[in-house]
Amino acid sequence: MGQGILLSAGADIDFMIHGVFSYELFGQTVWITTTHVCVLIVMLVIVAFSLVANRAIKHASDVPGTFQNIVELVVEMLDKMIGGVMGKFSPKFRNYIGTIFIFILLSNISGLFGLRPPTADYGVTFAMGIMTFVLIHYNQFKYQKVKGVIASLCDPWPVWAPINMIGEIAVPISLSLRLFANVLSGTVMLALVYALLSKIAIIWPAALHVYFDLFSGAIQTYVFCMLTMTYITNACTTDE
Repeated sequence: MGQGILLSAGADIDFMIHGVFSYELFGQTVWITTTHVCVLIVMLVIVAFSLVANRAIKHASDVPGTFQNIVELVVEMLDKMIGGVMGKFSPKFRNYIGTIFIFILLSNISGLFGLRPPTADYGVTFAMGIMTFVLIHYNQFKYQKVKGVIASLCDPWPVWAPINMIGEIAVPISLSLRLFANVLSGTVMLALVYALLSKIAIIWPAALHVYFDLFSGAIQTYVFCMLTMTYITNACTTDE
């Protein structure tokens, strides 16, 4: 009986995971879902903002307007954050860190505009974790060479090498799961509120959106980028 109540209640709960359309590829049915659409919307917003910002900076005036001030403030804050963590390595990675910071932040707060946050899909966060993982180990081999990589795996004793290797492999999984789980939990909570308290879910859920989408979303963006910068900086650092 308890399961019947849960199932009947769950039928009205909308987690905003829908198939938009499908197509056949090599005999398999591939679905374009709401996640793909939301990712595309976020990307279009970033591209549009970048084009307008680039034009504004090229035609910058001595007395900056509102938009120019916003662009300069965003760039200065990102440069300060990246420089404070990565030091001399920041010029090489500021574009990457800045891009994923803006993408994750916009994805997390997209729920304020009625979208399903793309970061609530593990396929999105895991892809970013893999990109960071590749960047970490590319720079580790570039700066520490093979000898340094082997030495770090065998630290403090060679018998620890398998454990250290598991720790390295776990980096993209831990990065992606942390972001995914926190954003998904907010999405699920809000879906339950709207489904189970629909008759009284008027105006006051805005406070929940501010917390889950804006406050928590900003924190998770900062955490993901901070860990990424720390891992990459450690990979670039040598004993010399």
